[in-house]
Amino acid sequence: MLAVHFDSPGGPENLYVKEVTKPQPGEGEVLVKVSASALNRADLLQRRGKYPPPKGASDILGLEAAGTVAGLGPGCKGRWKVGDAVMALLSGGGQAEYITVPEGHLMPVPSDMTFIQAAAIPEAWLTAFQLLHFVGKIQEGERVLIHAGASGVGMAAIQLARLAKAVPIVTAGTPEKLKATANAGAAAGFNYKTEDFSEKVLEFTKGGGVDIILDCVGGSYWEKNLSCLSTDGRWIIYGLLGGGEVHGDLLTKLLSKRGSIQTSLLRSRDKEASMLSCFFLQYKERLVKAFTEDALPYFSGGSSPHLQPLVDSVYSLHDIAEAHRFMEENKNTGKIVIKMP
Repeated sequence: MLAVHFDSPGGPENLYVKEVTKPQPGEGEVLVKVSASALNRADLLQRRGKYPPPKGASDILGLEAAGTVAGLGPGCKGRWKVGDAVMALLSGGGQAEYITVPEGHLMPVPSDMTFIQAAAIPEAWLTAFQLLHFVGKIQEGERVLIHAGASGVGMAAIQLARLAKAVPIVTAGTPEKLKATANAGAAAGFNYKTEDFSEKVLEFTKGGGVDIILDCVGGSYWEKNLSCLSTDGRWIIYGLLGGGEVHGDLLTKLLSKRGSIQTSLLRSRDKEASMLSCFFLQYKERLVKAFTEDALPYFSGGSSPHLQPLVDSVYSLHDIAEAHRFMEENKNTGKIVIKMP
């Protein structure tokens, strides 16, 4: 099969497509013929040698994919049959013609959705759902500050916060991106390049601040985040685009707010059992099940409210280097999708 490959860490120019061995499904796994995958910043980091795949995961880039069931491994429980349209969150391997996926990590593609649209769902939407519900324990009426609001995770979080009857507030770097977040349902949006978002958030919330912060930036935002965090608020860090170093008295300011810092990396969760589940289901399987039951029905046509994945652009597999360049320049609003040959 064809797959994205690079021989040594470096820039997008190191990427190319080569023929590799087609995977075979193991115990409880499903073989999926990939129609479309999507690009994530983790792929860029892995290409640079800064984010290796978890132990046992594929070295091929790609954290999500959509396609059709092509085969079933031994021990599958009959959840899926050959020809089913499915999508999946992956630990790697999505930017190839075939992948193998544990059957409990697959989700059905809504009947009125294309594979291009479906490929834009798993990583961004499951990440946002996990951050809001599994980690943040979002409640009706709470205010949520979403950094990188026009990213795939950001656009998903806006809509999922609305679905939970919370109030999404975003930051973004251009007027065009702020307009896109408003169209997705953001109650307010602030340009972090031209204005102090913490002051604007406090003004919008009449001094109350936000109950949850979804932060993929990290160190460079810590003072502003704490400034607009409400008493007993939850600051959830899931990325470090702004660095991991903190210079200043973070703990005193956090303590004065009775705030909490929580962190999350969804990719690094492997097949360990979760002590939170009385059935010891795998964490990702529990997440997929909850998302499939509580959010996926709202992607179907006619649902109210209606959830909609946002596709920024589509590249062929052979143009993977150009897709990486586009993301590195931070030009996309929503997801960059990779179409298989």
